[in-house]
Amino acid sequence: MSRLDQSNTPYFDALRDYVNDGVVSFHTPGHKHGVGMHPLLRDFIGDNILKIDLTQVLGLDDLSQPEGPIKLAHELAAAAYGADHSYFLVNGSTAGNQAMLMTAVRPGDTVLLPRNSHKSALSALILSGARPVYLKPELDHELFVDHAVTPATVEKGLRDEPNAVAVFLTSPTYYGATADLAAIADIVHARGKLLLVDEAWGPHLHFHPALPQSATAAKADACVNSTHKLLGAMSQAAMLHVVGTRIDTGRLEATLRIFASTSPQLALLASLDVARMQMATEGETLLGRALALARDARARLNAIPGIYCMGPEQIGRPGVAGYDETRIVVHVRELGMTGYDADRILRERYKVQFDLADHFNLVGTITIGDTERSVDALVSAIAALAKGRSIGDGEQAELGVPVSRHRDAYSLPPIPVAVVTPREAFLSDYVEVPFIESAGRICVEVITPYPPGIPILCPGERITDETIDYLTRELRAGIHIQGPVDDSLRTVRVLP
Repeated sequence: MSRLDQSNTPYFDALRDYVNDGVVSFHTPGHKHGVGMHPLLRDFIGDNILKIDLTQVLGLDDLSQPEGPIKLAHELAAAAYGADHSYFLVNGSTAGNQAMLMTAVRPGDTVLLPRNSHKSALSALILSGARPVYLKPELDHELFVDHAVTPATVEKGLRDEPNAVAVFLTSPTYYGATADLAAIADIVHARGKLLLVDEAWGPHLHFHPALPQSATAAKADACVNSTHKLLGAMSQAAMLHVVGTRIDTGRLEATLRIFASTSPQLALLASLDVARMQMATEGETLLGRALALARDARARLNAIPGIYCMGPEQIGRPGVAGYDETRIVVHVRELGMTGYDADRILRERYKVQFDLADHFNLVGTITIGDTERSVDALVSAIAALAKGRSIGDGEQAELGVPVSRHRDAYSLPPIPVAVVTPREAFLSDYVEVPFIESAGRICVEVITPYPPGIPILCPGERITDETIDYLTRELRAGIHIQGPVDDSLRTVRVLP
C-alpha cells in the first residue's frame, strides 16, 4: 500500500496489531487491558477501547519523536489538509495555539491578535513574555455576536506596529464567520510576518467546496484544527498544520514536546488517524449530507415566528468573508427571553442541548454525525419553545433583565492601555482592591463578560473609569463575568 494512500490508517493499525498479537503486558496503564478496572466502568465503556489504552512501547511509536506509524499518520494528514507538516495533538487546540505562539515569538516580541481570541492565546502570551497588540473584531450590534477581523484592520495594525513578528487570528469564529484569510495572508507575508490561525472550529473546511476556504488553502503559515469538535475524532484530539518554510519546525516540535503529555492517550491518536482517513476518502459526501441537513434546519427555523437562524446572507458584512453553514446560531431576542433561559428549557423540557448559550443566542453544530431525526428534534424543540413563549409560559419568563434595555446600552469601551506584558502582570505579586475604586490600577486578571465574550480587561492593562462603568452596568444587567477570582467583581486583583 502506498505511503500516501489515504485509505490507510497506520496508527490505528499498529494499535490493533499489538492487541491481536496477544502481548502479555507488564507496562502501564495499570488496568492491563481493562482486566483490573472495576466492572462498573469497564462494562459501560467496553473492552476494545481499554485494549488500545496503551503506552508508547516498541512498535507503537513515540508522539514526541515519531519515527514509525505516527510519522506516517502525520504525513497522511499533511497531504489530506494541503499542508507541508502536520502534527497530532492530545491536549486539544489549546496546546496547538500555545505551541504556535511560543514558536513564533520571543520575550518582548509584539504579536497582533483579535480581542476575542481563545484564552489559550492569552496563556501563550503569559508563558512567552510576548507583548500583545489587540485587533478589534467586527461586532454585529443587531445579533450581538463578534465576527472576524478584516484585512483592513490587519493592515492598519501592521502599519501601527511595524515591529510585530506575527499575526494570530481566529477563523472561523464560534458563530461561524470566517475571515478573508487569503487577503490577510498576502498582507502579512508582504511585510515578512507570520500568519497563525486558530481554526479550531474549521477542521472540516478543507473537504467540501461549499464551505469557506481553509487556512491551509489560504497559505497561513500555521493553523490548528479541533478535529474532535466537528469530525469523527475523540474529545481533546486536534491537529496542527504548517504550510511553507516560514515556521521553524524544529523549534515547533521542541515546543510541542513541552505542551504534550509524555503519556498520551493512544486511542485519541488512533481517532485522529481514522478521522483523517474518513475525510480524505468520504469527506465531500459526508459533509454534503451535513450541509443539506443544516440548510433544511435553517430554513425551517427561520419559518418559526420570533426566531432568526444566521446563515450565508451574512457574507459580505464586516468580518464575514465566508460563513460555515453547518453552524446553527439561533437568535432568540424577539421571544423576549435570553439564550440562557432558552438553553435551560430546551435541555430540561425537550432534551436538546446546544453547545453555547449567550444573552441573545444559542449556538450549535450540525455535523457528519447528525441525521434527519436529530435535526427534526432540534427544529421541533425550538418551535415548541417559541410557541410556549408566545402564549406567556410562566416558566419561560425567568429573565435576568429586559432584553431591550441591554440592547440599547450595548457599547464596548475602548481597549485599555497595556502598561506591562501579560506575563509580567500574571507572575507579579498582587493586592485585592474594591473594583469600583480601582481606576488607574494595573489589572492582573482576565475579565470577560458574556456576551459578547470579548475580554474587557487583560493582565497588564490599566483599569479606567470607563471600564468600571461598563462592567458595573453589565453586572446590573445580569451578565455572567468569566475570569476574575471574584466573579461578582466586588474586588479585583491588581499590581501593588
